[in-house]
Amino acid sequence: MQSKLFIDIGGTNLRSELEIDNKIIKDNISSQDVDLIEFIESKLKNYPKILFVGISFAGQVNNGKIISSPNIKVSNYNIKSFFENHYNLKLEIDNDLNCAIRAESNYFNSKFITAIYVGTGLGCAIIDNGKIVTGISNQSSELGHIPYKESPFRCGCGKSNCIELFASGLAIEKWLNYKNISYKNINLETKEIKIIFQEALLRAVSTAITLSNSQILVLGGGVIEKNPYLIDWIKKEIKNQVMPNILKDIKIVSSKLQNGAMDGSRLLD
Repeated sequence: MQSKLFIDIGGTNLRSELEIDNKIIKDNISSQDVDLIEFIESKLKNYPKILFVGISFAGQVNNGKIISSPNIKVSNYNIKSFFENHYNLKLEIDNDLNCAIRAESNYFNSKFITAIYVGTGLGCAIIDNGKIVTGISNQSSELGHIPYKESPFRCGCGKSNCIELFASGLAIEKWLNYKNISYKNINLETKEIKIIFQEALLRAVSTAITLSNSQILVLGGGVIEKNPYLIDWIKKEIKNQVMPNILKDIKIVSSKLQNGAMDGSRLLD
């Protein structure tokens, strides 16, 4: 029986699900502690029957090549070619939000859908008339890196004005440390940080809605899950940020998927 390995890797966690012999073996480790190539090779060594690897990757990817991985250890960026040339398998890899939106589109049965996930970073993907908006090199919808304000920090991309530096899990931690405020997890408990985060998130959401003109905007990721009040807050505040004729067409919802990016990695097969 063909075995398949599915991976969801971000700046914090590497989750994997191995389908083998009618069972699923799950792993969840720190992505800071392992190189992605070495992790896959260790799985192939232990489970040589793996014939397909699907990867949801929190970085820029194009045609099986990793373009940028600011928060993830990768020793060989030409990942698809490397594994398909050295092993008897097929490998597909895409940006984590492109993977997630495939799963969200299936769940909501929508051909016009935008997904914004707020986790370690701030990611966005758009499906327009049933097709993922990719751009010429699969790098469109990089919402987290639109210019916003100057910050005291540098983004993994090298800039210091990315909106991701204000509205993401990593941003919350950076701002709390910068202002010497103790914190617990990534809950928005401190008023000053809450304002910084919410203002930036509202700008990001209103920008995505205006550009996409989607039927559904789905919000997911760890920060949204830990702060569910944000959904209703956005619905209230967005009215002053987006043109009424665009806003009337869109429904703002929270993700109902336990791990949209992992679900989407399966759709790469």
